[in-house]
Amino acid sequence: MTSPALHIVSFDIPFPANYGGVIDVFYKIRALHGAGFKIHLHCFLYQREPSPELEKYCETVNYYHRNTGFLANFCIKPYIVSSRMSVELINNLLHDDNPILFEGLHTCGFIADARLKGRFLVYRESNIEHHYYYHLFKVEKNPGRRLFFLAESIRLKLFQKILRNASIMLTVSQEDTKYLSTAFPENRVVWLPSFHNHDAVHIDPGHGSYALYQGKLSVPENSVAAEFLIEQVWEETFPELIIAGLDPPEWLIRLAGKRKNIRVIKNPTDAEMFTLIHEAHINIMVTFQPTGLKLKLLNALFNGRFCLVNPAMVTGTSLEKLCIMASDPASLKKQIPFLFALDFDETLIRQRESVLMTGYSNQNNCKMLQEILTLR
Repeated sequence: MTSPALHIVSFDIPFPANYGGVIDVFYKIRALHGAGFKIHLHCFLYQREPSPELEKYCETVNYYHRNTGFLANFCIKPYIVSSRMSVELINNLLHDDNPILFEGLHTCGFIADARLKGRFLVYRESNIEHHYYYHLFKVEKNPGRRLFFLAESIRLKLFQKILRNASIMLTVSQEDTKYLSTAFPENRVVWLPSFHNHDAVHIDPGHGSYALYQGKLSVPENSVAAEFLIEQVWEETFPELIIAGLDPPEWLIRLAGKRKNIRVIKNPTDAEMFTLIHEAHINIMVTFQPTGLKLKLLNALFNGRFCLVNPAMVTGTSLEKLCIMASDPASLKKQIPFLFALDFDETLIRQRESVLMTGYSNQNNCKMLQEILTLR
């Protein structure tokens, strides 16, 4: 029996797998490779270098240059889509009739191409993109970037109708499943939680000395959440708050520097980030945008002690039972000293294992995806 083959079109080079979207892509590739799939990966060069690591799991790895820059914005299609519409890409996809997995709306520029009619086309949702970009518009401080985010949100809303050409849509949260099922009632929409780098729960019982907020800090959603914690939540009497992540803006570093019990760790390695999550007493996570699945939440639940979150962080995930919920600054402030007075015990670890190794198991989710791709 020949091994099944699959094209995966990724919006970015998925290694190193050190931020939300590419984590799902890389560990999905690794899981499918382990299940016997021959993967032909297509990804875009713009901020990252080609990665030899991907060749361990893929039959072929194809890189394409994005058409970036100011002039590339003058297009009816969203910038994140039009800049990835490579002629070389569509020609490579036409070399055979294997299924195509489009990672994110970013990569769906060719999903309605007549030459792909009859192919099994899978759309992997990671966010309801026009909602995501509208939120970026609301929190961005730079006027030029605010205008871009607003325009992109409008273009993404109009472009979204192209998804009716997908054979199936795979969503990362139950909330997004409801949205796409309503928007596309004739399409098949299936909830398939994000893949990640955890095959087991690794939590030390006991006590830590600090709280941690972590994320890709160059993304306004995350830097604004960190600002919220600094200015509205963290008291001078609280233990240390560490803010860690990729490319924090200078204004955030300066803001944290004004507080004796808050510090920023810039661009930690994967190993350093794991240690920070693992040794924290509280992993505190807030978001003001309840779409998608926040992979930082999974990282903390698999590896960290108490997870203190606002409701938007767990919307559509069924993970609220594993977290301590607080909806506003006052309730967050109340929970912090309370949690620092407690030890994280073995009972809580067993509860994590029971929930995470069922609904958020890479092995189980790979079996589901394998059935979708082979049985269709």
